[in-house]
Amino acid sequence: MTTRTDDLNKTELALPLKKEKADWLSSKIRDIPDFPKPGILFKDITTLMKDAEAFHFTLHSMAQETAKLKPDVIIGIEARGFMLAPPIADILGLGFVPIRKPGKLPYKVEKVTYDLEYGSDSIEMHIDAIEKGQRVVLIDDLLATGGTAAAASQLIKKVGGDLVGIGFVVELGFLNGRSKLDSKADIFTLLTFE
Repeated sequence: MTTRTDDLNKTELALPLKKEKADWLSSKIRDIPDFPKPGILFKDITTLMKDAEAFHFTLHSMAQETAKLKPDVIIGIEARGFMLAPPIADILGLGFVPIRKPGKLPYKVEKVTYDLEYGSDSIEMHIDAIEKGQRVVLIDDLLATGGTAAAASQLIKKVGGDLVGIGFVVELGFLNGRSKLDSKADIFTLLTFE
């Protein structure tokens, strides 16, 4: 059976992306000014995901980088991480584990609460979602201030996972969110906006 994956050039998928490929992928992301509040320029990846070629490229580039870390399981953060992590897990033949907002998971959970600039939030994961010592890669759409990803990292460790990597489609480098993340994990992004 032949899939579109067979048509992709592994060098073209490699990070860091070549300028021409990064410019092409960036052109698929829509900027929305003053969302969710005045002064913020929101990077909307839904326009990238509706473009079959760009979405396919994104998933396979992230999967190729993720594979280098030899994970046992892929984790995604609600909600946009759910659009990326499961297909990447499928490409790699791995399982997917969700990190959800409170009250959404039916079994016993571990919980981490973290601060936002305008309050606090929490995320949860089933207590048995990861076997102790499993190698985990966390996938999400965007790294901004790093609060949610840092909380997810704490949650993964709390249930016994070995966080070996964190991957994003977009990083807002000027917000320095990377500094809040686990320095032992390999952090990778397809696109960085300074």
